[in-house]
Amino acid sequence: MYRNILIATDGSELSGHAVAQGLALAKAVGANATLVTVTEMWSPRDMASRVVLGDQFPTEEYDKQAADGAQAILAAAAGLAAAAGVPCQSVHVADHAPAAGVLKAAADGGCDLIVIATHGRGGLTRLVLGSQTSDVIAGATVPVLVCH
Repeated sequence: MYRNILIATDGSELSGHAVAQGLALAKAVGANATLVTVTEMWSPRDMASRVVLGDQFPTEEYDKQAADGAQAILAAAAGLAAAAGVPCQSVHVADHAPAAGVLKAAADGGCDLIVIATHGRGGLTRLVLGSQTSDVIAGATVPVLVCH
């Protein structure tokens, strides 16, 4: 059925449910999992603000924080995969919108299913990330399992 399931996570509680569902499905069908998290490119406005506050290398600091955050998110998900006995690889797609990064990772990894939450973080960001899930559905060339 499925051989390589891409599971998207942003570290939020809801995406944690998608990780659990994706790993359970991978285990049930004997598939590998590709865990992905995406970080967006730095904002010129944010970088200018950091320079005003005295940060001499704001883009480098942003990239380091994004990479460290992605590593923590992926390590947590990989730990769940190991506990479930599901072989996995972890992918951090940097400098992309969430939907574009998920679709890139799915294509690059030869994934045959994408598992994603209905939306990510709460508040106003939730509205934006909900539209990212819609963009994944619209742009995917493989089936998408959306977890509530």
